[in-house]
Amino acid sequence: MSILKIGGATVNQTPLDWKGNSSNIVNAIDKAKSMGIELLCFPELAITGYGSEDLFLSRWYPEKALSQLKSLLPYAKDISICIGLPVRIGEALYNCTAVLEDQKVKGIVAKQFLAIDGVHYEFRWFTPWEAGKITSFDFFGEAVPFGDMIFSKNGFSYGFEICEDAWRGDLRPGYRLKTRAVDLIFNPSASHFAMGKSQLREELVSESSIKLNATYFYVNLLGNEAGRMIFDGETLLAHQGKLLLKNKLLSFKPYQVNAFEISSLIRELPEIKSDHDKNLEFTSAITLALFDYMRKSRSKGFVLSLSGGADSSSIAVLVAEMVRRGVEELGIETFLKQAHLTLEIKTSNPTKEITEHLLTTAYQGSDNSSCETLNSAKSLAESLGATFYNWKISEEVSSYTQKIEHAIGRELTWAKDDITLQNIQARVRAPIIWMLANLNNALLLATSNRSEGDVGYATMDGDTSGSISPIAAVDKHFILQWLQWAEKHLGYSGLEKVNSLQPTAELRPQDQHQTDEEDLMPYPVIVEIEKLAIRERRNPKDIYLILQQELDLPNVQLKNYISKFFRLWSRNQWKRERLAPSFHLDDFNVDPKTWCRFPILSGGFTEELHELDQLDQ
Repeated sequence: MSILKIGGATVNQTPLDWKGNSSNIVNAIDKAKSMGIELLCFPELAITGYGSEDLFLSRWYPEKALSQLKSLLPYAKDISICIGLPVRIGEALYNCTAVLEDQKVKGIVAKQFLAIDGVHYEFRWFTPWEAGKITSFDFFGEAVPFGDMIFSKNGFSYGFEICEDAWRGDLRPGYRLKTRAVDLIFNPSASHFAMGKSQLREELVSESSIKLNATYFYVNLLGNEAGRMIFDGETLLAHQGKLLLKNKLLSFKPYQVNAFEISSLIRELPEIKSDHDKNLEFTSAITLALFDYMRKSRSKGFVLSLSGGADSSSIAVLVAEMVRRGVEELGIETFLKQAHLTLEIKTSNPTKEITEHLLTTAYQGSDNSSCETLNSAKSLAESLGATFYNWKISEEVSSYTQKIEHAIGRELTWAKDDITLQNIQARVRAPIIWMLANLNNALLLATSNRSEGDVGYATMDGDTSGSISPIAAVDKHFILQWLQWAEKHLGYSGLEKVNSLQPTAELRPQDQHQTDEEDLMPYPVIVEIEKLAIRERRNPKDIYLILQQELDLPNVQLKNYISKFFRLWSRNQWKRERLAPSFHLDDFNVDPKTWCRFPILSGGFTEELHELDQLDQ
């Protein structure tokens, strides 16, 4: 009976960190050898990192990747290694997986289909490989087979579908591998995280093992590699439709190795059942992303303007949860080392002590701020262990207001100058909180969410100001329910006051009883319009006809909400262009640098909204 022990190695890589990337790869190989793995597969572009962007356009970068591949040859002894890298032939660059065996390059397989939707721009850098084509590649003076080929190990034949290759239906390379009767198909991937995506991958892998009549093995990159996209490090294996292997996702470790033994007994193994909870996925992804962003930027922590409201409070909890999860998985010493921190733990609660060192918060009250939000911010910060400051911005607001009143020769009033008087309060908070970030050599956390990004309900250089915007890719409705979940399921009792408050900007006088939803529309309505308008790219009339059947709203009110959304969306593209970098967390986002591009100047859907107005008349 033939037996083959295979493995998947997921690695947390960083573009241009040649030493760190190589160390992760070599350590993973050593770990695999100690586990008795005979055939080890790394993810797509593991040598360089997937997020290398226009570095791929240069000549020297792919050449450096080849030299890194050469340096790995001595480790390909008593183990076969499959690893991803870019390879240039003439003017064309290919996304490849190289197979190393007996300290030589046995062959190089090139990706046949490129990802071009959503956050992907692979056609900017790579050329797709032609199915069935094999050529010869000069690897430092040695001719190496290059193209569409299969390999064998211990009597098992195997081939590759590289990430996007597997998602192309009847065109996918797997069907040609099936005709060649391969036993095993590897899918080395750089598949970005999105809530709910793991379940789709499980279905793909399980169904592929039936359709392609082969054991199907998927391995993904890990971590916040280059700033925006997060990789979950997922490793999956399925045989005859049964999911037999799934690892722990979104690990804080620099690499993971998972093994599986293939033999005739594989048919008898029990199927794995997994749960998919979006709240857990969100928490795991964003805490790892924050940790990687902090350590890779060599920052010493985070600074946050903590208003006591939902958005800033969710970010504060996520930083504390980052510390808790990181310490739990890595241990105190390794966590501090990876974070480049020197800290002597002096208390019996190391998580709170580290949080105090890494998270500095400040409540910046104006004349329109309430005691309720101050108490909410203070009690939350104390419960997390975060450093907390409290100061007023009334003098700064008054100073700016008096100067402009003197210049224009009249007094500003709420009746005439509502937006101006609101924005100055949000905007004057930025300089002093930036001072705190600079003093601490820390990252300033911006607090805007996706719903605010849709309609521009944010002050430029105010609450949008920051080094990173952690929740800009998720809607406000999700954040509100997540806070309730975090209080109950994660044990953050300091959220009790936060969860009792109605979301408000607190920028108008308190007697006006300002709330976010009064200024905009109910957040669940924004979510439904957003899905149809941005994710599905439908026009206002279609959205009205769909939501007319789904939402219990008067027709006139629904029209007004849809019109307001499109008017505000068009008017505020310039704000979205200037938002701080954000993590990709959902199946779509409004970041023009990743998912959704829209003209800064446009006709603003004038004709389309007129067509909407004419309906039902």
